[in-house]
Amino acid sequence: MAQLPNIQRNYKVWAADDVVYGPIDFPLLSQWVREARVTHENWIYTEQTENWSRAADLPELGLHFEEAEEMLKPGSVIGPSDPLIPGVPVGALQEVEIFKDMTDRQRGRFAQCLEVQKFTKFETLVKEGDRGGAMYIILEGVVRVRKMIGGREDVLATLSAGEMFGEMSLFDAEKRSADVVANSEGVLLRLSEKVMKEMVDKQAEVVVPFLVEVAKKLADRIRADNERHKKDTILRQSHH
Repeated sequence: MAQLPNIQRNYKVWAADDVVYGPIDFPLLSQWVREARVTHENWIYTEQTENWSRAADLPELGLHFEEAEEMLKPGSVIGPSDPLIPGVPVGALQEVEIFKDMTDRQRGRFAQCLEVQKFTKFETLVKEGDRGGAMYIILEGVVRVRKMIGGREDVLATLSAGEMFGEMSLFDAEKRSADVVANSEGVLLRLSEKVMKEMVDKQAEVVVPFLVEVAKKLADRIRADNERHKKDTILRQSHH
């Protein structure tokens, strides 16, 4: 039986955070090697041969390891383990506040349940009045939350990398209360209500820390809204 070319093979990676990622194709695996996200010591499963091997023992990765070593500056140190999620920039999840208290393993397992979504400048990501069903975490880029009143735009908030929106839709079936529009191109992580419920049933130890952080964010937002309402009330009363 003829062997498949490397580019047609599928692989899984047993990463430093003790999470198995994949299946992925060879171009993505070789990219992770060049980025030093996969090292010589990682174990790689080749689906076509149904075998686990150390990455260093896979001949097809040899040239890519050499390229990675040439790209690393002398004295540089490979950073902490980073979830191997296709389309997610290196180190991006470590900058998201709601992931910071998770272990590497929790972060990696959780991230595998998220959908990566790229967006372009001026794209409407969420439209007021539409059904919810998912929340979003910004990995790259800037968006604005707005309401259109009398044909004019009222910007409620501007959000950037590490922040989230749409989280209320994980807890109720209400319609979206505002538009979210992209100020730049960027990358989002999408968590659907359906996937979140499945995680509560099957991976509670992963999703519970995340939901606790979401609850904290919602509490902070409610406090800020209450304080804003208080100030507006005092201002109106001072004008009478």
